[in-house]
Amino acid sequence: MVRRLTGEAPRAVHGDGRTPSRVELADGRLAVLKSAHEQPGQVAAEVAGLRWLAEPGAMPVPEVLGHDADWLLLEYLPATRPDRSAATRFGRDLARTHAAGAAAFGAAPPGGPTQAWIGRAPMANVTGADWPDWYVEHRVLPYLRMATDGGGLTAEQAGVIEAACQVLPELAGPPVRPARLHGDLWSGNVCWSPAPTHAGQVAGWLIDPAAHGGHPETDLAMLALFGCPHRDAVLAGYQEITPLAEGWPDRIALHQLFPLLVHVVLFGAGYAGQAVAAARSTERLANGIP
Repeated sequence: MVRRLTGEAPRAVHGDGRTPSRVELADGRLAVLKSAHEQPGQVAAEVAGLRWLAEPGAMPVPEVLGHDADWLLLEYLPATRPDRSAATRFGRDLARTHAAGAAAFGAAPPGGPTQAWIGRAPMANVTGADWPDWYVEHRVLPYLRMATDGGGLTAEQAGVIEAACQVLPELAGPPVRPARLHGDLWSGNVCWSPAPTHAGQVAGWLIDPAAHGGHPETDLAMLALFGCPHRDAVLAGYQEITPLAEGWPDRIALHQLFPLLVHVVLFGAGYAGQAVAAARSTERLANGIP
């Protein structure tokens, strides 16, 4: 497979035959080989997303070394630990990437498919002009339906989330331009690795994107979900470049509805409680209850 993607046989393939696998190329470089056989369009979406996120020149992404419809070969990134300085730089660079913008809410990266993926869940890049309505229709309700149909949510739990969707538009904060989102920016999709251009520094590399045009607070809310190293420094760096609108911490829960419902779809009812809690937090905000 590596020979087909690069034209040369690899020196070695490390792993148990599953993907992703680490590969030593003929020239000694290390790479990661990924398969997307069961997810049509996943490779095209990831390649387009990585290139789009790299375009502003603010954030590093792994180099695409080869790909076809089902296989993707990427530059290998050795992991290291970030310090507060690296986290602050990451925040600044994320703000610059968001500011590069998108054609519309829901817009796919140029060359990327409309039918894309977030993790192993399908994601439709359907465009809209009004963020709250677009977010409810194309980022919350599709996964609410999938989670309910799959048994991850009870009818009562689904009702709580539907009620939050009714009040969400009035809580969305001031209008924003479509931002250039990573789209699945939980901490596991930030790889802390040596910076590509500054020796001795660590950078947060963006991997595994579900890139599309969206609200910048959505990426930041995802970073808050499962723990992010030095998150306070990330936020401080971000706000050096782009100050966040008043009340943004109160809106974290409504932006987390989308990724939490995706987790219910992918991993089952174990995430249902968190999704319902985010919906209840959104309802309390609508009622002026802290």
